[in-house]
Amino acid sequence: MSHEPLRILVVTNMYPTPDRPARGSFVASQVEALRRSGQVEVEVAAFEEGGRPWRYLVEPLRAAVRRIDVDLVHAHYGLSGPAALAAAGRRPVVLTVHGRDCHHPIVRRITAGVARRAAAVVAVSRELAAVCPFPTADVVPVGVDVERFHSMPRAEARTALGLPLDERFVLFAAHPERPEKRHDRALALTATIPGLRLREMYGKPHDEVPLWHNAADAVVVTSEREGYGLACMEALACDTPVLSTPVGVAREVLPGLEGTLCAPFDLDLWTEHLRRLLEDPDPRVAGRATALAQSTDNMAQRMLALYREVLRRSA
Repeated sequence: MSHEPLRILVVTNMYPTPDRPARGSFVASQVEALRRSGQVEVEVAAFEEGGRPWRYLVEPLRAAVRRIDVDLVHAHYGLSGPAALAAAGRRPVVLTVHGRDCHHPIVRRITAGVARRAAAVVAVSRELAAVCPFPTADVVPVGVDVERFHSMPRAEARTALGLPLDERFVLFAAHPERPEKRHDRALALTATIPGLRLREMYGKPHDEVPLWHNAADAVVVTSEREGYGLACMEALACDTPVLSTPVGVAREVLPGLEGTLCAPFDLDLWTEHLRRLLEDPDPRVAGRATALAQSTDNMAQRMLALYREVLRRSA
């Protein structure tokens, strides 16, 4: 049996750039975890639509021209699928869907077309797999970078960010202008508790994100839907309490974890939970073990197993 590493090409329209280091950072984390395994060589073909949707038509042509000699092609996000198929030629393609590619009425049609030609389709959460308009082979989250996200003293995190040590605040980690994230709910929640502040993390420097998770008294996820819900897992990796609607991974990991809340948004229920939480001057939860189970390294091992199964079937 050959012990040579697998050669994988990752094709994605979500990947960090110098100007946008947070864009697709979860895809980059999985790529680095795969490389750390020593079992795979990964090339990345990343492109950014950047308000130019014609790029989705051009990239498949460019990919076909510059085909790389690999064993398998892995597309992250449905709109990256046509470029991945073009780059793959006769090689198998694995497609990971992340959320909007299964929800948006136009994008999901393109994604479904790619899924029909893919050797395997992977969803990042069970909830997403249940709503995909096509069969999925497995649920493999991209995972959370537990080296980057870990617990540190709240006062230390606040000092590093220049925040008042005695301020009580909850963190809204999503884009406040995306309607499905329901920033309005987070605002209504904090308005019920005098002296409590809502802080938004969107737009903060990428290297500060772990500090913000540690500095907050709690992280709130008020979304109507999530593909995975990375903010929830990042907070748990820092032992920071999470209040979340039952979306994405939250419905899998929060029930039974003391100090957290996973429930449909109800202002009275959420306010009562948050008030109890804030009775502790330094609220924490035992979330680290849950995050470790979904670390990028663990998820990379599961993805490697899927790659090998796909290649076995394709042989």
